Amino acid sequence: MIVRTIDEITDTERDVVSEDQQWRSKRIVLANDKVGFSVHETTLKAGTINDFWYANHIEAVFITSGEGELYDKDNDVTYQLKPGSIYVLNGNEKHQLRPKTEITCVCVFNPPVTGREVHDENGVYPLVTED
Repeated sequence: MIVRTIDEITDTERDVVSEDQQWRSKRIVLANDKVGFSVHETTLKAGTINDFWYANHIEAVFITSGEGELYDKDNDVTYQLKPGSIYVLNGNEKHQLRPKTEITCVCVFNPPVTGREVHDENGVYPLVTED
């Protein structure tokens, strides 16, 4: 059984802030936990524009607080996000998050991330596996 709190993760190697300071991801469950997925609490700053493309992962995102927009760059569709919204990138869509207010969300990745991934210039996480 795995039991963790956000307080335990805060300010550790599992607490990652983007280089541009636009988002913060607290990696609660990672690949080395060997459960087949990873879980993160991510906070995105209000007024930012965040481009992502998880070419190697399926991501599900559940909004717990805040409001904003999700722009599906592949299909030219914009969705409104608010607490209780979920989106699943089951087609590896290129997308853009535009928080109107600070957004906090819970993200699940499959395959799980290791915590060592860094977004490349296209917003992609490389596929990194545990040895």
